[in-house]
Amino acid sequence: MDKPQQPFADGMPNLSEAHVEVPTSERVEASAPLAHAPRFLILYGSLRERSFSRFLAYEAARLLEAMGGEVRIFHADGLPLPDDATAEHPKVQELRQLSIWSEGQVWVSPERHGTLTGVMKSQIDWLPLSEGSVRPTQGRTLAVMQVSGGSQSFNAVNSLRILGRWMRMITIPNQSSVPMAFKEFDDEGRMKPGPLYDRVVDVCEELTKFTLLTRGRADYLVDRYSERKEREPERLKAVAADIGFAQR
Repeated sequence: MDKPQQPFADGMPNLSEAHVEVPTSERVEASAPLAHAPRFLILYGSLRERSFSRFLAYEAARLLEAMGGEVRIFHADGLPLPDDATAEHPKVQELRQLSIWSEGQVWVSPERHGTLTGVMKSQIDWLPLSEGSVRPTQGRTLAVMQVSGGSQSFNAVNSLRILGRWMRMITIPNQSSVPMAFKEFDDEGRMKPGPLYDRVVDVCEELTKFTLLTRGRADYLVDRYSERKEREPERLKAVAADIGFAQR
């Protein structure tokens, strides 16, 4: 099969020119740089009294605050199972409002049965992709961490990455996995110095940098050609007709 000659001159008949936008450096620049401290929400996946994921979440919170951030931690005590209550439940509303408030998030889960815990998944499941015109997660930065009782594993952070991508978040490259967590925290719940702690510092530093880089321009970064087409009134009417909701 012959290859088309470059530059291509055979056009793009399937492309809707009314909806395509050519990305430019100028569009990526924030129209009004934000002056407030970067806002971080931290979720952790355990309800245990001595919870190593909570200890790690607190270490991340201390670091993010030291790096100039404003941090809030959501505690899942009292959060109902998904679909076992309405979205009007006070804990669900608290979680969603914190997610909307945030510009970056940290998800910290223990590894249980080779993946993240149900407590962690329930929190993420209560966050909708969209709620009216508001999207509680899209465009926000995300760092993922895990603690393990045994040898080092990356199962939980890999699962969290999949979820972060599904929630349309900007998941940073770095991550933290703390093996044999019972050895890495002292009696007061503080993480001991060493390479594993240094990696947590790396993650928080990178999350802060990516958040400063993307906030104020996240709406543009996640704006999509296909979604611009879907928002057209005629397209919305066609979809409504297809599913039997066309207005008469």
